[in-house]
Amino acid sequence: MLSKDKLDRINVLANKAKNEGLTEEEKNEQQALRKEYLGNVRGSFKNHLKGMTVIDPKGNDVTPQKLRDYQERNKKH
Repeated sequence: MLSKDKLDRINVLANKAKNEGLTEEEKNEQQALRKEYLGNVRGSFKNHLKGMTVIDPKGNDVTPQKLRDYQERNKKH
């Protein structure tokens, strides 16, 4: 999870980019912050998938095989 300060900085840079434009240094900072943010989102999503099970209305486990394979591969990690 990104700190509140970093999230606030992402928003400040986004607003500045829309209204005034960014310096080269600010563009680099924005790119680095976005990369870190997306890495966190992807990691969080992958962790969520590791524990997911899909159940149909009848109570049967219908988790796709692809997801089961992913969970098995990542069980050791």
